[in-house]
Amino acid sequence: MRSASGPRSAALSRPTARRFGVATLALATGLGLAACSGTGAQPTGGGDTEAVSLDAVQLIAPADPGGGWDQTARALGEVLTSEDLVGKAPVENIGGAGGTVGLAALANEKDPATLMVTGLVMVGAVETNASQSRIEDVTPIARLTEEPLVVVVPSSSPYESVGDLVDAIVKDGAAISVTGGSAGGADHILAGMLVTEAGVDPADVPSTLNYIPNSGGGEAVTMLLGGTVQAGISGVGEFAEQVEAGELRALAVSSGEPSELLPEVPTLSDEGYDIELTNWRGLLAPPGIDDADREALVELVTELHASDAWTKTLADKGWSDAFLVGDEFQEFLDGNITEVTETLQTIGLVAK
Repeated sequence: MRSASGPRSAALSRPTARRFGVATLALATGLGLAACSGTGAQPTGGGDTEAVSLDAVQLIAPADPGGGWDQTARALGEVLTSEDLVGKAPVENIGGAGGTVGLAALANEKDPATLMVTGLVMVGAVETNASQSRIEDVTPIARLTEEPLVVVVPSSSPYESVGDLVDAIVKDGAAISVTGGSAGGADHILAGMLVTEAGVDPADVPSTLNYIPNSGGGEAVTMLLGGTVQAGISGVGEFAEQVEAGELRALAVSSGEPSELLPEVPTLSDEGYDIELTNWRGLLAPPGIDDADREALVELVTELHASDAWTKTLADKGWSDAFLVGDEFQEFLDGNITEVTETLQTIGLVAK
């Protein structure tokens, strides 16, 4: 809750020493929402450093409505406002290219009271899309959650196990279509890892694996139930309802332990695949913001993380708490970018 002494504030307007060079794209941004009273970031302090009240923050989901990033952004907005941490936290969807369209918009954003959802999918998409805007160009704020992926097929599918599915992909190649999120994202990486674990040469992964990206939300379910694809990969939260309803069959989850949402579904290691991969999600802010602005956003997210409402959200969504801020998050992010890039090269999804 906000203290009685007044709203949280952060430095604004001064150029910071830590300003990244940003390769911009010709995108209309217009994203900065009012930080106070609907009119943008408002100075509230005096002296050498002016301040901006965080009575409102703009949340960006860099994907279409319905998917994991959209769910995360809307859950954040709900908790931020219900816990009275901010007065308003509207969500804007800027989908496309694995989140890199949203990343390019954030790279041009001038309002420091802006938070964009990011994660493993975007790390991979930056590489596979050769994005001019990079995560290193903007300001890391926090890692929030991680979620296992699940491999599913329609309930009428002949594939009873993940081994059955992978064997069919290796044998029949492009005849077996697998849908998942954006090219180079967590779902695509997992699919590539499965076929390389089955003995496919990394150089042959692109020709063996018929991976069809979807835009998130209900599109994957529509493709699976309509017979357009034979299998799907996504976060457990996106398929759990259809699995429980008997419309989809879950073959395996990618975590080290069974998922709380799908406790009866085996892990990939249970099924003989030495693979563990979870999809983390976090928050980024615009580039070049002052240290005080960054600290105000970190404080805001830390208060959110400590709330009972956020703890309940994690349980309801089946998301694991993976909270990191500050130097720890920066260290994790740097390592994850390196690791994902090397993995994409190993499984043949980007050139070495």
